Amino acid sequence: MDSTIMDSPLTVTAMMRYGTTIFGDREVVTCAGDAPSRRRTYAALGERTARLAGALRSLGVDADQRVGTFMWNNAEHLEAYVAIPSMGAVLHTLNIRLSADQVGYIATHAEDYAVIVDASLLPLFAKVLPHAQTVKHVIVSGAGPADESVLDSLAGPGRSVHSYEDLLAAAPGTFDWPELDERSAAAMCYTSGTTGLPKGVVYSHRSTYLHSLGACLGNAFGITERDRIMPVVPQFHANAWGLAYAALLAGAGLVMPDRFMVPAAIVKLMETEKVTIGAGVPTIWQGVLAHLRTAGGDLSSLRTLVCGGSALPEVVQRAYADEFGIVMTHAWGMTETSPLGSIAHEPAGVTGEAVWPYRVSQGRLFCTVEGRLTSDSGEVLPSDGKAVGELEVRGPWVTGSYYLDDAPEKFHDGWLRTGDVGTLDEAGFIRLTDRAKDVIKSGGEWISSMELENVLMAHPSVAEAAVIGVPDEQWGERPLAAVVPVAGAVVTPEELRSFLGEQVPRWQLPERWSFIDEVPKTSVGKFKKTTLREQYAAGELQVTRLEPPPR
Repeated sequence: MDSTIMDSPLTVTAMMRYGTTIFGDREVVTCAGDAPSRRRTYAALGERTARLAGALRSLGVDADQRVGTFMWNNAEHLEAYVAIPSMGAVLHTLNIRLSADQVGYIATHAEDYAVIVDASLLPLFAKVLPHAQTVKHVIVSGAGPADESVLDSLAGPGRSVHSYEDLLAAAPGTFDWPELDERSAAAMCYTSGTTGLPKGVVYSHRSTYLHSLGACLGNAFGITERDRIMPVVPQFHANAWGLAYAALLAGAGLVMPDRFMVPAAIVKLMETEKVTIGAGVPTIWQGVLAHLRTAGGDLSSLRTLVCGGSALPEVVQRAYADEFGIVMTHAWGMTETSPLGSIAHEPAGVTGEAVWPYRVSQGRLFCTVEGRLTSDSGEVLPSDGKAVGELEVRGPWVTGSYYLDDAPEKFHDGWLRTGDVGTLDEAGFIRLTDRAKDVIKSGGEWISSMELENVLMAHPSVAEAAVIGVPDEQWGERPLAAVVPVAGAVVTPEELRSFLGEQVPRWQLPERWSFIDEVPKTSVGKFKKTTLREQYAAGELQVTRLEPPPR
């Protein structure tokens, strides 16, 4: 028996039409530093989106060519977000924090035909172009660079340079949007490539639409037209966690920080624009917390700060709740999961101190995302909150492959292998203990580097801490703690090990300690432990060694 329901495609085009008409009076606000913020209604966004699509069509974008972006979080980037997929092309957000050769490799692998570049990033992008031979058009958004030679260097044989605003001014204010297959490609992002070459994930219109709906649900972020969302997470990082599309769908306003990402600017923008939802990685919110403690700020409009990308220490969540009345929302996901995979809300009826084990977990598996644990041999383990294994997931916005890369080691019987190790209980709550590659195997027992880091970062004299496994003649591997002290603080390895010993088994306590200025990080703010391992192997870390703890 067939249903009688209309078959209406779930596309970015549908979200764009809805958001820019039904909620045409909503705004996208872009920070301009010391100057007044730039303001644009969703109705104006819709017209400029049509002009951008027409401009790209005039440059030869007439099918599913990839159009890259090399931009900050701003209104123009949002225009590209909706125009490119809606015209049938594929949006490809390029990570501005990767090295030039990596960005060039990614652009070439994706066969980017054109790239929209923020004018302030032209000196960086000029270094990318020699590695990106498929790019035929460079479209410059914003005021040009002071050094005109940089602009001149972008042009070359078979490649032309255009002004974004000039292209839009010459294009009509309407566009004949095509009817698209909801399963066709809408956008693509590449993994950060901390191990091996970056891999491409291609999102469909359908997956993007469903993911956007999911983000609006009460079990996620409960987004409505009453919200003003500030994605501090970059738009090149898993499509800003889908929040830009979700805002259009729900009619929520967007507040974009552009390049002004220091804590003082973030707090000021949240305060003046009455932001209700902020989203960023732990390092962002740790910096904002430090600023609030020293300089203050009125963030009473906030109803939550969403944090993902890596584990957020409990001490930070408690500080926001106790000192500023802000409940943070911990979430887990990956580029491969669009990225929402789980969200940490305590179950109904749980109150008081009982909320914290849930809030600091990676959360409950989000709607339509299934999860399971597997052993090293591939055996499926029980979801009892006790068995420890690698988390595997599947669902309508989880990738089943990589673009032009089979990577069979990343998939198992139709499930994505996440590389994250932890437990999964019968209520769907995930508690990750480590990345598979970061688990420390000492004398046949596992030590969670993440647990040690979280406890260390609860010490008042510790700003950051990263723990890695290093070779040990007796035990195979032992933990080394690399610690960044709070500015002006004096703390010793003995003091920190004693502090750790109050909360973790004594045999897990590190005997190797190194005090460093900053923990190396990836382009999206995660701890880059491969660099620490390389520094240790090369003898570049100054290490203090204490007596081994008793077993």
